[in-house]
Amino acid sequence: MSGGGLVQWWQTTPTVELVWLGIGLVAQLMFSARFLLQWIATERARASIIPETFWYFSFAGGVLLLAYAIYRLDPVFILGQATGS
Repeated sequence: MSGGGLVQWWQTTPTVELVWLGIGLVAQLMFSARFLLQWIATERARASIIPETFWYFSFAGGVLLLAYAIYRLDPVFILGQATGS
């Protein structure tokens, strides 16, 4: 997709789609950030630990990803997120 194609896509994509895309991206970032949090906590403690914030990020990211999957009506994605959450 060329630069012009991206601009056209951005201009023609409905706002609700852009909002859901943002939700999906934030959810994925939260879910992925939990490992960064664990790594930092483990380095600080000099022992392998799972901090409490890991579980908050797991839950929030998982629930948001499930909502995004339901919005997209993707049965594979829904099943994977529903069982994980």
